[in-house]
Amino acid sequence: MDTTNDATGTCPHTHEMVVIHRGLRRESRLLAELIAAVAPGDTARARVLADYFRDYRLGLHNHHHGEDEHLWPPLLARVDLEADVVLRMEAQHEKVAATLARAEAAVPAWERAAGETERDVLVAALVEHRAVLVEHLDDEEESLLPLAERHLSAREWNALGDHFMASTPKPKLLFFLGMVLEEADRSERSMILGPLPFAARLLWYAVGRPQYARKIRRIRG
Repeated sequence: MDTTNDATGTCPHTHEMVVIHRGLRRESRLLAELIAAVAPGDTARARVLADYFRDYRLGLHNHHHGEDEHLWPPLLARVDLEADVVLRMEAQHEKVAATLARAEAAVPAWERAAGETERDVLVAALVEHRAVLVEHLDDEEESLLPLAERHLSAREWNALGDHFMASTPKPKLLFFLGMVLEEADRSERSMILGPLPFAARLLWYAVGRPQYARKIRRIRG
């Protein structure tokens, strides 16, 4: 039975996932670089970057949880020979989560005193996390997104974004939108912002964009 793009018959716009991944690659790299540059004993800077890590962790967790809930199950129900791709994505999520948990466990000790040893332990965990994450993102874009385009409807695909918005505290949503849009080109910005209600777009331009710029200047020094 042909299950290609069932329900609505429209193809999902999976390129938005590429834009999201671009932000995750950038932020996972910057986390390790910025923390590595913190001078021993600079607890004020450590607190800023520890909060930055917690925001990053929240965004990545909610993004991956949405895929676990709304992407893998319908794909596994519709693919046959390509089920191994979906199962590989699930296994990679577990590896990413494990490396992120190791970094999370190293944050409190470094945040308290900004010690050099604690900093280096955290940086090593973040470098390991990024390597595993980037491997997953690359594989997902190459192998998984084509499956989603063939087998999911636009409505099913959009459930990922709905899940992220529902599971993320509202004060954080504009920050994550800024992370996604930071390196987006004009057409990608239109793709991300276009479906939003007018009030949400107005909120982004009037409040979210300048707020994001201020927060990023503080994070990146």
